Amino acid sequence: MGQTLEKFEKFAIDVILDRRQGFRAGALRGFLSGMSKLYEGVVSMRLMLYRNRILRERNLGCLVVSIGNLTVGGTGKTPVVEKFARSLQDGGRRVAILSRGYKSVKQPFLKRLSAKMKGESEIDPPRVVSDGKSLLLDSKTAGDEPYMLAANLKDVPVVVDKDRVKSGKHAIGELNCDTLILDDGLQYLRLKHRLDIVLVDKWHPFGTERLLPRGTLREPPRNLKRASYIFITKCNGDPNDDLIERIRLYNRTAEIIECEHRPRYLQHIETRASVPLDALKGAKVGTVSAIAVPESFEDGVRKLGANIEATCRFMDHHRFSEQEIISFINCCVESGVDMILTTEKDAVRFPRLARMDVPIYFLRVEIGILSNEESFDQCIARICQPRTEVPARTFF
Repeated sequence: MGQTLEKFEKFAIDVILDRRQGFRAGALRGFLSGMSKLYEGVVSMRLMLYRNRILRERNLGCLVVSIGNLTVGGTGKTPVVEKFARSLQDGGRRVAILSRGYKSVKQPFLKRLSAKMKGESEIDPPRVVSDGKSLLLDSKTAGDEPYMLAANLKDVPVVVDKDRVKSGKHAIGELNCDTLILDDGLQYLRLKHRLDIVLVDKWHPFGTERLLPRGTLREPPRNLKRASYIFITKCNGDPNDDLIERIRLYNRTAEIIECEHRPRYLQHIETRASVPLDALKGAKVGTVSAIAVPESFEDGVRKLGANIEATCRFMDHHRFSEQEIISFINCCVESGVDMILTTEKDAVRFPRLARMDVPIYFLRVEIGILSNEESFDQCIARICQPRTEVPARTFF
């Protein structure tokens, strides 16, 4: 069943990205185009209801920073969330990250019921991936990005729930947090945001320029006007004048910050031993990934001097089986590769392997700011400056 759904998902994505031709693909495109018009109406109506306070956003009495995008996947959001969390924590804020936990798996019902019988307040409480002291869940239960953030940010709580109002209350009341980072939060309007950080991919700034489900846009580009700060991600040092000019058509006031995803080192997926990037120069490598834009990862590997001899791609968030990885290892052995590379997000979904004939590493990537760093510093300083607040729990 899972493989059938993944095949259909791949077919649908190929249709959306215009990679498929023929009668079936054309018919599906026509249907999806009609659905996109309906979707746009729903998005506009929802925003209007909140704007006119017919639907009310919740204020939890603490600062909320939303980090999100207009498109589906591929903007490199997780390293930006990590940078904000580190900077705010260093500035003295008690930060928690709230995530939806896309494609995470709930704990079994009996386990949740047992927790209720032990006196816990809810049958289905938010899932605490990290309480800021210990990593409490695995990647399957937490979701890829929340687990990765929790593993890299040892002293920052990470809480997963589709209801971010509920998880926000938990972070404030139980984990003593005073600042919430709403991961992928631009479209989450139930919780009041003080700041909206919106990411725009340099190479695919507005996806396919069509709305879901025909395209990859969650909202029309004009809704970029809600952004407080706009990060242009995946920059390479070349000017972004045309893109900035288009952004300014939708938002004339937001600070625009250009940044790059900067490779730092390689890390072995099991031993966690670090290897310098120089090891890639002239090396024969195999790449395996299950992310929205695998080309970005593979191009980055080539720029570091590696020669890609074998490539294996899966659907975004695919959970690898041992047999799939062993089969790729066998292919790489035949191709004479020196190592296999994957992304950090994919590494958390790797199975335990009975054999590893070729060493497997993930590429550790961090955000580097290329322009307007002073605006980022001012943003962090403004959030972190001391101020008198009513204790958050009085707002419940």
